[in-house]
Amino acid sequence: MFEKNEIVEVTITDCSTEGEGIGKKDGFALFVKDAVIGDRVKVKVLKAKKTYAYARLEEIIEPSPYRVEPKCPYHRQCGGCQIQALSYEKQLEFKQQKITNNLIRIGGFSQEFVDSITEPIVGMEEPYHYRNKAQYPIGTDKNGKPIAGFYAGRTHSIIANTDCALGARENKIILETILNHMEKNGIPAYDEEAGTGLIRHVLIRTAFTGGQIMVCLVINKKNTKGEIIKNQNALIESLIKIQGMHSISVSINTEKTNVIMGKQIINLWGEERIEDTIHVRDMKKEGYPFTGEELTFSISPLSFYQVNPKQTEKLYSLALEYAGLTGKESVWDLYCGIGTISLFMAGKAGKVYGVEIVPQAIEDARKNAERNSIKNAEFFVGKAEEVLPGFYEKNSGDEMLHPDVIVVDPPRKGCDEACLTTMLKMEPKRIVYVSCDSATLARDLKILCEGGYELKRVRGVDQFGHSVHVETVVLLSHE
Repeated sequence: MFEKNEIVEVTITDCSTEGEGIGKKDGFALFVKDAVIGDRVKVKVLKAKKTYAYARLEEIIEPSPYRVEPKCPYHRQCGGCQIQALSYEKQLEFKQQKITNNLIRIGGFSQEFVDSITEPIVGMEEPYHYRNKAQYPIGTDKNGKPIAGFYAGRTHSIIANTDCALGARENKIILETILNHMEKNGIPAYDEEAGTGLIRHVLIRTAFTGGQIMVCLVINKKNTKGEIIKNQNALIESLIKIQGMHSISVSINTEKTNVIMGKQIINLWGEERIEDTIHVRDMKKEGYPFTGEELTFSISPLSFYQVNPKQTEKLYSLALEYAGLTGKESVWDLYCGIGTISLFMAGKAGKVYGVEIVPQAIEDARKNAERNSIKNAEFFVGKAEEVLPGFYEKNSGDEMLHPDVIVVDPPRKGCDEACLTTMLKMEPKRIVYVSCDSATLARDLKILCEGGYELKRVRGVDQFGHSVHVETVVLLSHE
């Protein structure tokens, strides 16, 4: 057993689901943040348990052949890029193994079976500057100067950094423009503890297809009559000089909460929304070429929209391929958001029904269907686990309650048990499950497979390079 503050030398042989390096010494496991597989390291024990301990990396005695020099100088402090020091090829291996391990350990599937149905993970051509959305907390440094950046891992301490290696390249100049305006005009940053100050966060969204940029400042101010931000016209004039600027707004949030965006949005300049286009890809061909089909989506500051547009095209195209549509099928899309997957499916299906709990998202979904001239998609507001049972009980003879395909893309917590039960009652021929957490995916797959479905295909898609997160698409077929 280790003692607190003990210095230990260990070779890192594995990686935890949270990206920590794992080494073993005398039968005990050491979890070491910032160590990568293959490193020989000297560590200091911080917290010791009976069979394992957490340790801090003190020295890299012999670097791993998989270790690379990170682009970001703050990667160790920031909570966003847990594995940036690991080569991208090794990152993909780690994520592939993470999916496999969860299917075996939580789902109860055998190693041989999982290996037989798992397809190669879909990686990125360029795993930097891929995020079309970033939310930067605004604070004050020790000299009273406003700063923007990201929270240090598991804290609310801001690391000043306006040039994130994952965000759009324009973010740096946008943030510096806002910070300069704040300093010049004496505009205070928000203080979480006191609940005072004005600027809380800056949201930046970039449409990668057309280059439209949206900036939304989250402010701590109830009275919005007159000028909202001191000398706001000067700030607007500075921001609109940035190429691509399309929308400038504020979000009112006066609550003491970790929720970033407020419910009230006030447009200051330009359009209230930006538009982005997603292309359908042929995932069966090398290089995943654009098929000629495309969909345009309208995005507001509050809209849910995948943050990695290039990989989203591959993710949703893969879901479309797995659905196996011929033009006649009825499809339910649960957790449909602004209708992205629904509209992907609609081009190949007979009829698509989308369900989403957020009314604004459903309104966006309907407008997106109209914008893309799609007439065979219908959307409903509510929790999937409440909407589906209601329809099932009232309209058990209706064809839309016995769909050919159900698509689910739930939040990280996975599907509600009531939703899974209703899906089993509806007996679709195929279920396509898109997951952002392979652990909850595996848990749900166990229920669906025990209910009569067979797992046929599994494939990971890397949406979040340099982080531990990975998307997974699976196909289930009714036995």
